[in-house]
Amino acid sequence: MRLDNKVALITGATQGIGLGIAQRFAAEGAHVAMNYRAGGNHEAESAQLVAGLATPSAAFAADVSQRSQVEKMVADVVARFGRIDIVVNNAGIEIHQPFQDITDQQWNSVLGVNLYGSFVVTQCVVRQLIKQGTGGKVIFISSVHEDVPFFGYAPYCASKGAIRMLMRTIAWELAQYKINCNNIAPGAIATPINQAALADPRVRAEAASQIPMNRWGTPQDVAAVALFLASAESDYVTGSTYYVDGGLVLEATKH
Repeated sequence: MRLDNKVALITGATQGIGLGIAQRFAAEGAHVAMNYRAGGNHEAESAQLVAGLATPSAAFAADVSQRSQVEKMVADVVARFGRIDIVVNNAGIEIHQPFQDITDQQWNSVLGVNLYGSFVVTQCVVRQLIKQGTGGKVIFISSVHEDVPFFGYAPYCASKGAIRMLMRTIAWELAQYKINCNNIAPGAIATPINQAALADPRVRAEAASQIPMNRWGTPQDVAAVALFLASAESDYVTGSTYYVDGGLVLEATKH
């Protein structure tokens, strides 16, 4: 198994892409630290999901936009498993709003989770990786919208574009520690965040028609690339973005 006995922290791991990655990593032998945001029924749901994974794993509550919670989460993961080898920054939110109507609260909320959350989680994990001295893998779940504009989603696009440059910069800085940093940029993926579009047959078909492969992607499509980037097979890969989009970027930029 490609991740046998590795420890992987995955943020936003209880649904969609994050859950798909957690399930694939566990199937490949990794112990998964599934991050979820506290509140509601999330704790019970997370416990149920962890119980269904193929390896001994655990769930950890933290709001990734809050440093104190992230620091505690990383410390708790190390206390539970003894180390961290892989981090997947998957937690993210989006808000649809015309640019002129975006409030400070909306802007700060999206950037707080998507960009600051990716920064602080990675920083805390990287400190642990350097301490361990055995290298590691940092994976950001970005978006095709790190490159392609998305009408009505300015904060989201800004956060994803910034993640791209964060990843590229730290890939250079952290190479000396044998820490690989890469992005996965999904396109149209069938996940709960896209539920409104998926529920409308016309919108769903229209979106698929703009994708050269003429279908929506799945969390499993993204998880397959995440597995490569988390494994030893990608030891000479760093500073890159991998599009998992069925050719959507090609279509968007063909003119």
